[in-house]
Amino acid sequence: MTPLEIRQFTCLNDNFGVLIHDPQSGATAAIDVPDAGTVLAELTDSGWTLSHIFITHHHADHTQGLSALKSATGAQVIAPEDSAEKIGDVDQTVRDGDRFAFGPYNVHCIATPGHTLDQISYWIPDASVAFTGDTLFALGCGRIFEGTPAMMWESLDKLAGMLPPETEVYCGHEYTLANARFALSVDPNNEALISRARDIEALRAQNKPTLPTTMAAERATNPFLRARDAGVQKAVGMPGASAAEVFAEVRRRKDNF
Repeated sequence: MTPLEIRQFTCLNDNFGVLIHDPQSGATAAIDVPDAGTVLAELTDSGWTLSHIFITHHHADHTQGLSALKSATGAQVIAPEDSAEKIGDVDQTVRDGDRFAFGPYNVHCIATPGHTLDQISYWIPDASVAFTGDTLFALGCGRIFEGTPAMMWESLDKLAGMLPPETEVYCGHEYTLANARFALSVDPNNEALISRARDIEALRAQNKPTLPTTMAAERATNPFLRARDAGVQKAVGMPGASAAEVFAEVRRRKDNF
């Protein structure tokens, strides 16, 4: 297989748009559509022809450009089964465990509810890449709007256990600097986190993106994945508590940070 080509670009205020392209087959997909015009401009610049649109969840900042982009390109829209009617313009629905072809690649669909109930993360093992929407962020996770803390913890733990360390992870927003500052408050003695936070400060000072991240980096430094870690448990005053309980407290603190 030829390696996937990936373009990441800013949409709206702090959303990311992503295009993936298989040079062998010409297949090209947009991951969510925060803004149709921005995606179309990237397609023009790249010379790629859009064939697919993968939707992670129903929130407007991920779907509001969908109708216009589909109308302009005729791309096939793949979206979570649980919210297909709400999203609209959907050609194929997917749920946990489904797989579908994208050029020569198989895309694995992983249900990761919590932020929303419908969230699907898309993993392409042969390309070592995953698109986690608003479930897993660099050094963070999405706010819990529709699910429960236990549900979100299960989703994050599922991704951490399923995706190999080298997997590159693309997510929906550039929140990493704020996430890093919070992470240091609940994991202050983590040397890997301290070093990473310095690197993130430098990147953002130059207005450079902090994504993609990797599963290895997130396992080592993301406090929302480290609810079993004794240091994190101690920092939030919950030594020996269950991982789900510790996660819920970390999420509560982030909501009020």
